[in-house]
Amino acid sequence: MKQFQFGIEHEVAFLNRNGQFADFSNTQFAEFDTIVAALPEYASDYPQLRIGDAGIKRKRWYIEGFERFDEQGRVTDCLPKGIEIRTTIHPDIEGAIAELQTSFQQLRAKAAALGFTPVLTSFNPQLAAFEPNPPLNDYERRRRQASAEKQTAHIPMLTYGPDLNFSIPGLQPADIIDIGQKLTFYSPYILPFSYSSPFYKGRLWSGLSIRTFIRTGARPAAMVFVDPQHLLKSTPSLTKPTRLPAETGRIEFKAFDSCADFQLYGALLALLKGLALDTTLPGRALVPDAALHQQSACGGFQDETIFEGAKAVMTLVSKALGRDHDAHFLAPLHHLLNHRQSPADMMIQKFQETGHLLTAMQYDVNPYEIEIDVA
Repeated sequence: MKQFQFGIEHEVAFLNRNGQFADFSNTQFAEFDTIVAALPEYASDYPQLRIGDAGIKRKRWYIEGFERFDEQGRVTDCLPKGIEIRTTIHPDIEGAIAELQTSFQQLRAKAAALGFTPVLTSFNPQLAAFEPNPPLNDYERRRRQASAEKQTAHIPMLTYGPDLNFSIPGLQPADIIDIGQKLTFYSPYILPFSYSSPFYKGRLWSGLSIRTFIRTGARPAAMVFVDPQHLLKSTPSLTKPTRLPAETGRIEFKAFDSCADFQLYGALLALLKGLALDTTLPGRALVPDAALHQQSACGGFQDETIFEGAKAVMTLVSKALGRDHDAHFLAPLHHLLNHRQSPADMMIQKFQETGHLLTAMQYDVNPYEIEIDVA
């Protein structure tokens, strides 16, 4: 069995002390920065964690937002949407999940002391658009044309979700890119395992993931980090040049919704691992199928095409993992598939019971009804 390495990035949304959803419309960078400043910095995290040009990403926690620049290219502000947690690189799924849980509890405690409460969502439940104010200047407009992702940078200001990262040391660039294309093709079939954005413009949406409906297609499902000579041209991008040695060969799956129970991330990482190990699934795509992702976002596993595709994937993933230790992580995915449910169904039920949208976004919402032993 190939050796894998794993990491997780998880975006956290908040309510403020007035019980309002905290975002760029009502929250200043400095307010979230006070939370991050109270959290520890671990010298051993570097150089595997990237700090970035603006210096915002100094810790395992950093403010996610839209950076503003002056005409000379200097950062002048960052319009915040929330705080992202990122783990260090781990040789097993258990280690990545355990670190994420610890980091989340540290964040939750520091945020509570300053009047902020984490809530689970994958799309801003109140706002439907982000428009930079003031409008972009000439430098910012030129910068926005630098990549396919910068051209759609307004979309992530409304979305919240994880990057589930893995790498297989020693794998050749062509093989890494092939895995990225496989994940891109099968993305719409596996996303309902995570759906958690059934709210839009302050009310219940007609589907399960407004995030997927709007995002995936305009933005990538998977991203592969390779040396510049191996880059492929596509919009959105499948490949991205490595920015530090620890990124080389990394595969990021970016299309899942956020999960209330972090053990579900363990299940999804095992699913991605099985997809990487599988040698039989034929589908490959350079860019996501936007229409099929929208079909998936609306119907989830109730849609026969998505359901049958997910069943086929799960069968072959289970076979690829075989007796691998991580196969046990798949249990909640089998449960969700057998019941043709997504976590969003539980959120919708909670909303219908309480009538309160933000109550349905609490982190104590259990996306499935079984426990999973990670020992």
